[in-house]
Amino acid sequence: MKTHAASFGDFRCGHCRNLVSAAHLLSGVNNRNHCPYCLWSCHLDLFAAGDRLSACKGQMKPVGLTMKKGRNKYRLGSGGELMLIHQCVECGTLSINRIAADDDPDSIMDVFHASRTLDRQIRIRCGEQGIVLLGDVEIVHAQLYGQFAEIPLLERF
Repeated sequence: MKTHAASFGDFRCGHCRNLVSAAHLLSGVNNRNHCPYCLWSCHLDLFAAGDRLSACKGQMKPVGLTMKKGRNKYRLGSGGELMLIHQCVECGTLSINRIAADDDPDSIMDVFHASRTLDRQIRIRCGEQGIVLLGDVEIVHAQLYGQFAEIPLLERF
């Protein structure tokens, strides 16, 4: 079942089956490869984002969040870009992917909360690859909703 177009255009999500637009104007990213609704992806890239050289093509489950460190060493606090961590359900490969402008923030928070109970082996593999799983709800919430947005009481724990 092919879920991504050969031209890297619009595609149907292999997980939730929603139609996904790859238009840069909607997503804000150049290489759309995950669904903005369920956040699942497809194992397309091998060496670099957008290379589409992976032979696997397995489904990639969103398993956590991390921060991509920016180049500005003078930026204070939790600077950087919020990123999704995906794990291929076929081959186990871990990768990080940019969050797109049209990604559902509630789905991103769901991934964050689920990552708190992530399997120990995946945590170890993330560490081995230099991927730091986010554990602070305040950082995630500020990235998604703004620095001064109130965090719902249920999410604080």
